[in-house]
Amino acid sequence: MAGHSKFANIKHRKAKNDAARGRVFTRLGREIAMAVKHGGGPDPEANSRLKDVVAKAKSENMPNDTIDRSIKKAAGDINAVNFDSATYEGYGPGGVAVIVKVLTDNRTRTAGNVRYAFTKGGGSLGTQGCVSFSFTEIGQIMVEAGDGIDEDELMLLTADAGAEDFIAQEEGYEIHTPVSEFSAVRQAIEDAGIPMASAEVTMLPQTWVALTTPEELKQMHKMLDLLEEDDDVQDVYHNWEGES
Repeated sequence: MAGHSKFANIKHRKAKNDAARGRVFTRLGREIAMAVKHGGGPDPEANSRLKDVVAKAKSENMPNDTIDRSIKKAAGDINAVNFDSATYEGYGPGGVAVIVKVLTDNRTRTAGNVRYAFTKGGGSLGTQGCVSFSFTEIGQIMVEAGDGIDEDELMLLTADAGAEDFIAQEEGYEIHTPVSEFSAVRQAIEDAGIPMASAEVTMLPQTWVALTTPEELKQMHKMLDLLEEDDDVQDVYHNWEGES
């Protein structure tokens, strides 16, 4: 899930209970399968899409043997990988813009579940493009501050690799890249031996919306919880200010 307080979001996500982490690994397994099928096979060195997904999985603390099993399973049963991707857009309470990306083997089921989450959360599902115009697709890499990480060196390294923005924060560094340069920047950081808290292509809101009433806050949490619990949902992007 994407939100405004990115470092807080990362810490919250990695502290989830076993059931929630299991859902994260299920989603990553689907991404790995799709990358193997459509990105060029099971070798990450020859499949940049798979290499990026593997890096994302590692940043989510997915065990290496689980990643390897997912790759081997997808490679051994490549014709059985039949997930479809779809994107849903709409509004949450208070006019919060929401984008939901899914991988599903049953579009009818998934569409119904997403619509239900929007409705129960006091929102409404809209048409394709109704909110995506207010988001920008970018590569986003988060590096936590720590011993041995020099801000100036990291900034120069990422700029040389193709990054377009470098944001220093108290908790660490947020690096933005064009989607086309994401893999190169991520690889440069990895080659330098610098650990990444997260590395993904995401949708960044151009504006933010604050929710102020208890009812709006309750509804928004309800919507996000329902989407979080759905294994078909891969990513949720929103412009709710101050909340992950």
